[in-house]
Amino acid sequence: MTDSTIIYTQTDEAPALATYSFLPVVEAYASTAGVAVESRDISLAGRIIASFPERLAEDQRIEDALAQLGELAKTPQANVIKLPNISASIPQLKAAIAELQEKGYALPDYPDDPQTDEEREVRARYDKVKGSAVNPVLREGNSDRRAPSSVKNYAKANPHRMGEWRADSRTNVAHMDGDDFRSTEKSVVLAKEGSLKIELHGDDGSTTVLRESVPVQAGEVVDAAVMRVAALREFLSAQVERAKKDGVLFSVHLKATMMKVSDPIIFGHTVRAFFPKTFASYGDKLAAAGLTPNDGLGGIYKGLESLPEGDKIKASFDAELAQGPDLAMVDSHRGISNLHVPSDVIVDASMPAMIRTSGHMWNKDDQEQDALAVIPDSSYAGIYQAVIDDCRANGAFDPSTMGSVPNVGLMAQKAEEYGSHDKTFEIPATGTVRVLDDEGELVLEQAVGEGDIFRMCQTKDVPIQDWVKLAVTRARATGDPAVFWLDETRAHDRNLIAKVREYLPLHNTEGLQIEIMSPVEAMKFSLERIRRGENTISVTGNVLRDYLTDLFPIMELGTSAKMLSVVPLINGGGLFETGAGGSAPKHVQQLVKENYLRWDSLGEFLALAVSFEHLAHKTGNARAQILADTLDRATGTLLNENKSPSRKLGSIDNRGSHFYLALYWARELAEQTEDTQLAQAFAGLAKTLAEQEQTIVEELLAVQGSPVDIGGYYQPSPEKAAAVMRPSKTFNEALSSLS
Repeated sequence: MTDSTIIYTQTDEAPALATYSFLPVVEAYASTAGVAVESRDISLAGRIIASFPERLAEDQRIEDALAQLGELAKTPQANVIKLPNISASIPQLKAAIAELQEKGYALPDYPDDPQTDEEREVRARYDKVKGSAVNPVLREGNSDRRAPSSVKNYAKANPHRMGEWRADSRTNVAHMDGDDFRSTEKSVVLAKEGSLKIELHGDDGSTTVLRESVPVQAGEVVDAAVMRVAALREFLSAQVERAKKDGVLFSVHLKATMMKVSDPIIFGHTVRAFFPKTFASYGDKLAAAGLTPNDGLGGIYKGLESLPEGDKIKASFDAELAQGPDLAMVDSHRGISNLHVPSDVIVDASMPAMIRTSGHMWNKDDQEQDALAVIPDSSYAGIYQAVIDDCRANGAFDPSTMGSVPNVGLMAQKAEEYGSHDKTFEIPATGTVRVLDDEGELVLEQAVGEGDIFRMCQTKDVPIQDWVKLAVTRARATGDPAVFWLDETRAHDRNLIAKVREYLPLHNTEGLQIEIMSPVEAMKFSLERIRRGENTISVTGNVLRDYLTDLFPIMELGTSAKMLSVVPLINGGGLFETGAGGSAPKHVQQLVKENYLRWDSLGEFLALAVSFEHLAHKTGNARAQILADTLDRATGTLLNENKSPSRKLGSIDNRGSHFYLALYWARELAEQTEDTQLAQAFAGLAKTLAEQEQTIVEELLAVQGSPVDIGGYYQPSPEKAAAVMRPSKTFNEALSSLS
């Protein structure tokens, strides 16, 4: 590849299907500026296949595109458009493996309880694929997420519906007050580079090496924390009782996709807490059958069908469901509850949706109801309680007047909690976990009990410096206050505060308002300003970056998919992300059932514009800058003309929005005066698309309403998916005429 190459990622679900429709437009328009567009398969299926080349036929093998992109992200040439991908929970991983096996891939099953060296090696390969395997590899820079002015102005002029908040709302957040990750955290700043070893020293005198070697750098912040299982179980049982007593829905909000070791375990303890009698009576039988609460009720119920006592155990579950508090539902029509699948309720998407909907979730009768949102670790749970308290006191936010909270996020090089997967362990025996340096000297230690969850996190110094620099840059560019969400009472944050205070004087901060506040105080400060229509830059760590860049966009814009997400890579490249993918599964189901794809590619349009702009600045390609400027104007027209996908069958869907963007973009290119040759090249296409608009729309609408076959959920057939996503012969022919 060259400096004039854009890499377009092939991912999963609705974003991947939309790419079959939109990528041909991108390739055709980019070619007029001498820009090559190449795709790389980093889908869940692709990552699984790339993990087992020796088991597959020659024509089935594919390269490890994620590893290649990880190396590319460290170079100045990187220009990557990253679409949302599946952060696979174990049920999703197993489903993808089964689909690929049915297609003839000789892949091994996922071993739940590996007993042999071969099974352990297979499990290790799959564990590298599950959870958030993609983002930590590609994010070799910190995050700049904000609502583009065109999107923000459209949201103000066309405000989405917000549920009414009542002063007597009983919705609240519950979190632990001790013995969780936040309260047990210890943190150090390393004086020199080297490596760390993590060992468990059992009370019985045994020593178990948990991680042989963790490379570290001078100036790096290293943390060790433990969630104590006895306290967790006591807390969860109390919340089940509290929800029943308060007459509200019980719901647990975790991120089992990103925190792929710790949160499935916590989820499993939640399932156990809700069904204590069933697990007391049948827990051993369930375990013997390989049915674990960590995978949720859905997996257990399916496994019960083949157990001799399955009906009896299912009846026990049903009895405790009837006796306990009402459960929040994911899909009440299908009986899928909050406890069915660990990846169904993801905190950064589920909490904003609850807050937007009057603090309600859905009950088994498909009615809205107040809820108790259980977020066990107290590190960030308080920010959601602050929002709920604000809405209870002041009512719902008004999208037509509210300000904005863009984010500068510390995420480079697997920063903080999201880089802890390979250093997180469920402790097998009581003892002490010790973190030792190269010379065997103690760095950190934590007393642990059997079943406790230990994790070690790293935050390198270079990303912290870059994070501070980016915060100052954004504050200077906007004139808005920038607030570091850091808490002096938390061990990790104290070390980051010291570094922020060390690095801020290296930049020109004259005339800028830059503050450091605890997350709860920063939230209150930002909410006061947002209600006055004022903007506040949130400068946060990796997890809060995730939480806030769903929370505020969902309130401001109706969806986080409309955010501009730029990752200025530390070594000079650019990573351009296209919004969240949390609703992608439902969109695929609707497409297969009705040949209608509601997915909105607006995030892609925004990312593509800044990708062209980045390339233009790096290479001096004037035409690439014209493509960026005209695409930005075309996106504004698309919003103003209301050509985004509709919710209603019989209206334009994702494919229709791609056609209209192509039309408006061609028109802008034909009318621009900076490059007459380029204008002439697009004049014919703009004329054809305008004249054939009715025909093209009719061709796109004609296919709706009937089931379609895309050849697979996790690995669609390229031919079938392309045929489904490009049904307008007239549009396809017009596009091909450009090249």
